[in-house]
Amino acid sequence: MKRPLKIILAIIVLALAVPLIFMGAAYSGAFGRLPGKKELLNFKNATASVVLSQEGELIGKIFSENRTNIAYGQLPPQLINALIATEDVRFYEHKGIDSRSLLRVFFKTILFSKRSSGGGSTITQQLAKNMFGRTNSGPFAIIINKTREAILARRLEKVFTKQEILTLYLNTVSFGENVYGIESAAGRYFNKKVEALKIEESAVLIGILKANNFYNPRLYPENALKRRNVVLSQMEKYGYLKQAETDSLSKLPLKQDYSNIESRGPADYFLHQVKNDAKQILQNIASETGKEYNIEEDGLVIVTTLNLTLQGYAGKSFHDHLAVMQKRLNEQYETASGKIMIGDISKKEIVRMNMTAKAGEIGQRQVFDWDGPRTLSISFADSVKLSLMLLHAGLLAVDPSSGAVRAWVGGIDFKTHPYDQILARRQLASTFKPILYATALEDGISPCNYLDNDSVQIKGYEEYSPGNFDNTYGGKYSFSGALVHSMNVPTLNLFLKVGFTRLDSLWRMLGFTFPLKNEPSLAMGTAEATIEETAIAYSAFANGGIKIRPYRIESVRTPDGKIIWEKESVSAEERVISERTSRLISAILQKAIMEGTGASVRSVYGVTLPLAGKTGTSQDYADAWFAAFNPSLVIVTRVGASYPAVHFNNGSNGSGSALALPLAALTLKQLQLNRVLTGQLSSPFPELSPELAAELDCPDYRDNTMVDDFVDFFKKDKKTFDKEGFRARQKKKSFFQRLFGKKK
Repeated sequence: MKRPLKIILAIIVLALAVPLIFMGAAYSGAFGRLPGKKELLNFKNATASVVLSQEGELIGKIFSENRTNIAYGQLPPQLINALIATEDVRFYEHKGIDSRSLLRVFFKTILFSKRSSGGGSTITQQLAKNMFGRTNSGPFAIIINKTREAILARRLEKVFTKQEILTLYLNTVSFGENVYGIESAAGRYFNKKVEALKIEESAVLIGILKANNFYNPRLYPENALKRRNVVLSQMEKYGYLKQAETDSLSKLPLKQDYSNIESRGPADYFLHQVKNDAKQILQNIASETGKEYNIEEDGLVIVTTLNLTLQGYAGKSFHDHLAVMQKRLNEQYETASGKIMIGDISKKEIVRMNMTAKAGEIGQRQVFDWDGPRTLSISFADSVKLSLMLLHAGLLAVDPSSGAVRAWVGGIDFKTHPYDQILARRQLASTFKPILYATALEDGISPCNYLDNDSVQIKGYEEYSPGNFDNTYGGKYSFSGALVHSMNVPTLNLFLKVGFTRLDSLWRMLGFTFPLKNEPSLAMGTAEATIEETAIAYSAFANGGIKIRPYRIESVRTPDGKIIWEKESVSAEERVISERTSRLISAILQKAIMEGTGASVRSVYGVTLPLAGKTGTSQDYADAWFAAFNPSLVIVTRVGASYPAVHFNNGSNGSGSALALPLAALTLKQLQLNRVLTGQLSSPFPELSPELAAELDCPDYRDNTMVDDFVDFFKKDKKTFDKEGFRARQKKKSFFQRLFGKKK
């Protein structure tokens, strides 16, 4: 009897000693250093920085872990009750460790390997795991980690109150989809603040904690519904709900308002630019003060210039207009020749991408569609064809007095096409013309100076001879009339008068970076520029001649409200054109909206706001432009496929007035219905002085007079422009045509 008794006593002693040995080893740091009281008090969650609009609305977050910390007072009682009833019913009774649960885990889970017996971790122990993670220590990992968490749980209970522990826990716990903390989870799954959660919604979120993928309400709604009802039953079991309440709530369907701000925010392209801007700001702060901030972890509040309402209007205009135009373009290329052409382009693109070996590979591929993204089982080559057919577009709205960005739509879908069209460089077409005309005004040419509309050929450039959009020639257009009606021939004649040097100088002063080429086609807008550069140039027309620098961030502050950076007001203005030139160009382009190429803004879309503007259509309708402005707002849009070879084949679909103008017009049409916003973003043009009004007081067009014909009759057929190196020849009509001819 003595020997078995000794064996039993040895087993008991060993059973008691093992936990003590592990506990002592853990305390000594044998399994990793344990944080002390000071470190626990200084613990800070990695918190997402929030990006706010001008109105203070959330645009998006910048994070390594999508988390927004909240205070205990923001937690609704039913949420806390659901958590305690489900995860730790004796939370208010223990000091971090629930002995009964721990013994159950030790004997059933560890000794007898019964995983289904349930966990023994208290909320405090789970918090310790969330705060400091777990180590991988081989076959004894579970014992070591549980021991460490038990020690940390006791320390946490000594440092924090029960309310603080609950708050820390709900701020640290993962809800799947890279979402951390109850506030971010409420926003993701129900699109609301945590304070607004209903009982059944709280139960869904607490239910996710058991297995954040298996009980994800978006991925597995049936699992989430069953788990929600389990949580509600637990709440009834422990007295937090009455049976009638549980029965009623359990019968409710699972409703969610899923919001994934990561992939479809209201201003994804803008958010990307803000992140880059903010990083640069924080680097400057660090170099100047030595204080370092982490944009992804420090929960900074970044207030931007974006007007979220206007941004929404612009986004809606993209959807409403481009969906229609995309359908028309697809129909155009449904012909046999169209399919062959797209096939040839896609082959070249696949070769350029070095993906020829995968061209025929069939797979599940997500493609963009205005009705929503689609997943198709198609070859890689077919996915390239679909991509090449897409119309891309950008829209930028800025305040011309300050440079504050008010709307930034950089493309059709950031997730599938992240390249920002606002920063893409394409041919300006006739949107370039106001810059040429501004150069002429700066050079002293009067708006009532008349320009020949006779066809011109340029020697040495394959007999280059531009035509007018309406194929009419003859007579003379006033300087202002030629710009209002976007006449090509008079514009070329103006270019020959102004010369390249003066034009190139103003081009650079306005902020364009693409080097101009001294060629006759430059007058027609072959120069390339971005939407942003164009907005900067047109802002000088809107604000009296001052160059702006667009900016996106107004201020950056810490979570407690301390401002660490704020946009400084510009101390010195940089004048690039005279106020006279600015006012005259504005007046001429207002007329272009009233009766010129931009007239459909009023006649078709009913926009009555003060507005000046210019359309642009590049060669073969590859790109369509529209730039509009008043003293409070400049808005520039451009539309075109990735490859210039993919385009509409007629002006009724592909011109600037048909393809790009509607994006701005639809945005402005919604804007003018919002009286508050209209007051902020639309103001009338200053009244022209009598002197400036007199400079514009002349007909847009006049036929050649007898004096003109007499002078032209004696002119030589060839004109040499030695200053610029161009040789031009006017196509002459007969004497009687010139004497009595009319405009065709």
